[in-house]
Amino acid sequence: MNKYDVIVIGAGNGGLAAAVRVLMAGKSCLVCEKHNIPGGFVTSFVRGRFEFEASLHEFNGIGTPEQPGSTRQLFEQLGVADKIEWIQLKDAYHLISRKEGYDYVMPFGYEEFAKANNRIHPEGEKYIRDFFALCQQIRDAMEYLSVSKGKPDPQVMMEKYPDYLACSPYSVNEAFEALGYPKEIVDNLNSYWCYLGSDGNNLSFLHYANMIYSYYSKGAAIPKHRSHELSLAFEQRIHELGGDIWFNSEVTEILTDDSGHVCAVRLRDGRVIESRHVIADISPHVVYGRLMKPEAVPEKARRLTNYRKLAGRGFTVFLGLNKSAEELGIKDHNYFIYDTCDSVAQYEAMKKFGNTAAQATVCLNNADPQCSPPGTAILYMTTLFTDDVWSQVSDEEYFKMKNKVAKAMIERFEQATGTSIHDHIEEIAIATPQTYARYCGHPQGTIYGYESQYYDGLMNRIQMVEEDRCVDGLRIGGGFGERLLGYPSSYKSGYNEASRTLRDMEKEGC
Repeated sequence: MNKYDVIVIGAGNGGLAAAVRVLMAGKSCLVCEKHNIPGGFVTSFVRGRFEFEASLHEFNGIGTPEQPGSTRQLFEQLGVADKIEWIQLKDAYHLISRKEGYDYVMPFGYEEFAKANNRIHPEGEKYIRDFFALCQQIRDAMEYLSVSKGKPDPQVMMEKYPDYLACSPYSVNEAFEALGYPKEIVDNLNSYWCYLGSDGNNLSFLHYANMIYSYYSKGAAIPKHRSHELSLAFEQRIHELGGDIWFNSEVTEILTDDSGHVCAVRLRDGRVIESRHVIADISPHVVYGRLMKPEAVPEKARRLTNYRKLAGRGFTVFLGLNKSAEELGIKDHNYFIYDTCDSVAQYEAMKKFGNTAAQATVCLNNADPQCSPPGTAILYMTTLFTDDVWSQVSDEEYFKMKNKVAKAMIERFEQATGTSIHDHIEEIAIATPQTYARYCGHPQGTIYGYESQYYDGLMNRIQMVEEDRCVDGLRIGGGFGERLLGYPSSYKSGYNEASRTLRDMEKEGC
């Protein structure tokens, strides 16, 4: 075919979810992917006898079949839930913070997590129960806002969701200060900050509270066969619904007609595929800066894109070890290893080289003992650079610098956990911001898209999604959409943009 109702650019999380949503509505859809496999970051790779997970640490919003989380419900709605085998994680995280001297493991589950906080503060359980009640009101308010399609009744908001309104202008740190929680409780609740990559002075409290409540109440899970299992499930579903995915098919231009409405895309091989509706699962920097002619880009699009701040640039060390996790004394699945629980200080330190102020490390074997050959273990260590420092590294110094950072992260893990892994490394792969930029085309190697600032965070973007739209027939889905990056967010964003595209088509009489 050389004409489709909708063309999706990019087969990442958002693009795949968008395509399924469009096809389920009975429309024709083509997904154009420049790589030879689907998924983007949602994939795995093999080195020697180890299969490494490319990006996923853990997946919130899954829950169980009996008590499904929001993402599992979305997967059921899209018809992919029965194609994925999940492993439920036992504990939330092992927090180790040098300055505060923290070294403890926190469990998942409403009751379990609340009670565990008594170990770090005499009234910990009370504070956590109060916090969970606030989080529930925030989630209920968000559900009401979604149902009301951005036109809520002010009286209902004031009567039913007063705490939501009171918290809405606050950053994470401002909210916790206003709530008067003890430092130990705040530090514990702030443990997940690196999963959004913005410090507590700038991150929206509503966004953060919504995310961590999903973790604590419903737990987290991982796909048994790595995250690529998710991508293959969506690919299979797209084919079941009669959709097309063209791999090795990079879109090099989005074409518009005389009225400025999208009319087609051009592929690298020169083919032009017609469509009046495009959903781009890629960065607006790429869309407006590379895929559209300058005269076709509205000034509003330039201003909005340049106004947003790129989030943390990823750096990951993948290790295949020739001893088991048990032999090495690695007991937990997810470690947060910090210099300090002050996220502002951490964020500032991560602007430059020489300080691995924060790292999240996963031992996959402690979730899935069969993920690697007997007597071996898999570790992933991830940190962020909160400024574009890697662009200043010369070609001659690049390999030396990435090895230096990786060595520091390995040593930091050994010091924090009291383990010795250096002499047991059988395979090692290192991904720098350049690696991520090359693989997925993300500007400066960001792995979180645009930073979730309190002035430009989740709630603001959801409420402004139509006002932020710049080109007729074009919508931005996935991790650079209104819900920001992250696995659940990207799927939901792709689904939402597809739903909006279908409404656009209905208005046009398509």
